[in-house]
Formats: sequence, C-alpha cells, structure tokens
Amino acid sequence: MENVTPSADTAAGIAATKAPFGRMPALRGSVKRGFQKAVNVAALATHSWNIFRYIGDFLHLFGVFVILASLLKKQSVQGFSRSTQLLYFLVSMTRYLDLVDHSQNSYLVFFKVTYILSSIVLLGIFWKFDRTYERQKDTCSLAAILLPCAMAAITFSNETTIIEIFWTFSQFLEGFAMVPQYIFCYRDRGARDLGVSVYVLCLGSYRMFYALNWIYKKVQMPQYSDLHSWFGGAVNGALFCDFLVSRLTGFSLLRVMVLKVDTKINEIQESVEMKVLGSSRVKQVITNGDCELRQRRKVDEEALDV
Repeated sequence: MENVTPSADTAAGIAATKAPFGRMPALRGSVKRGFQKAVNVAALATHSWNIFRYIGDFLHLFGVFVILASLLKKQSVQGFSRSTQLLYFLVSMTRYLDLVDHSQNSYLVFFKVTYILSSIVLLGIFWKFDRTYERQKDTCSLAAILLPCAMAAITFSNETTIIEIFWTFSQFLEGFAMVPQYIFCYRDRGARDLGVSVYVLCLGSYRMFYALNWIYKKVQMPQYSDLHSWFGGAVNGALFCDFLVSRLTGFSLLRVMVLKVDTKINEIQESVEMKVLGSSRVKQVITNGDCELRQRRKVDEEALDV
C-alpha cells in the first residue's frame, strides 16, 4: 500500500504551476530547487493513483478475505504458514505508523487499518486452531529474514527518523513475507487446497501489479526512484513466478535451491542452539509420495550441574 500525500510545500508548488508562466518571477538558488521538488512530489502523487495500483490494492484485500474465509470455514489453519502471517503483521505495524503522524484520505486509512486489524485477527485464529497447525512444514527461519532486513533498513534508509527506518524495513521485509508460505507449499507438494492456492495467487499477483505501477511511474517520471520497494518486489516476483510455473508444469528452477538454503539455515540455527543452550535436535527429511516433511525431535537433555 503506497502512501503519496502532497505536503504543504507541495500544495504551494501545485498552486504555483497554475499561474501563467509569464507572470512567474525568476526562481534562483534554493527557491528554485524547492519549487522543483514540490512539482516533482506533486507529479509523483498524481501518477501514483493509476489502474495498476488500484488492481494491486484490491487483489491484496481480496487475498486477506480469502484466507480469513478459508480458515473460518475449515476451522483449521492446515495448509497455511504462520510465519508468513507473522511477517505480514510486522509489515503492517512498521509501515503504517504514519497513521498517527499526519492526516490522510479515507482510501488510505481504510486499507491500512484493514491490514493491521486483519493481521492481528489472523494471528488470533492461528492461536485458536493451534492443534491443526503443521509445524513440520513451516520450516522457514524468521531470524534469517528479519535480521538482514533490519540491517538493510538502518543502512539504506533515506532519513534517520524512526518512522522512515521502519518504513524502509517494511519495504525490504514484504519482499520476503511470502517465502515461508512458498517453502510450506514446496514441502507439501501433494496438497491442492483451493483456499491456499487462491490466497497465494492473490498475494503474488498483488505485488506483480505493484511492479507494473512502478514501471508506469518510471515511464511518466524518469527521475522517479524507489530502490527499497523495487528490491523487495523483484525478490517477490521471482519467487511467485517460479511458484506458478512449478504448480502448472511441475518444473521449478528455484524450489530445490530454496529448500536447500532453508535446510542449511535450520542446521546452522540448531547448531548454535546446541552450543548456547546445551541442547541438540535431530533433523530428518522424510519423503512420502509428493509430500516432503521436515520433522524435528528434541533429544532428551541431560541435567546440568549449576
């Protein structure tokens, strides 16, 4: 959900552009740069409201309704990744802090509040139906996603304010938010739950239409740049396209690589746990037909002398 709201300086710039050029005084130095910046922001705000953005917004919203309806109808969270829902909760909470920072139009407020509330409700549903949660398939390490995104946000944020750093963090994080769900589906190849398929299709397509939205704005405004969003969108787009190809043809370029990386990260994580906590885990990958399960079993811990 993009938020491009003209500031007071931008409004002044818009008003200035309406005057006949013959009556405008000569603009020099900082005044001229300020005026140009206001005009650029105003143009960006105008081009941000395009058909690709609207389609993306409503696909995202529909995907949220799909997962809510699916979980409540089945009274089960089977087939869905809790890690993905945790990541989307963090995306919403860190991106929409501007709700308390300045006033916005009703369209933006509706979508932002809806995403925040729905992410909280979804986590509540996962807690309520915890007995149906398939932990052995939801193996993606959240630390491997959160830590690099946090470091990237601190390093590449345009400003050092809390709101700007959190916004940048959410842009990087959203690019990887669906990774746990993709890994879940890769380990559950035999499943063909309609709710899961529609949800993944909506969330993946939403980012694809946002990519078209960025391309449109770049064509209209060559000076437009949003590297944070573009990076996350590129990662999400590559994984989504590969997921679609794997579901339609059974062939995947990234599936084996993603699962190998996931397995290696978990092995490293468990090795660290063993050294730090004094416990170990036995890991085993079991192949049963088309379904790959990663099962974990704690080894009995020996009593430690204090």
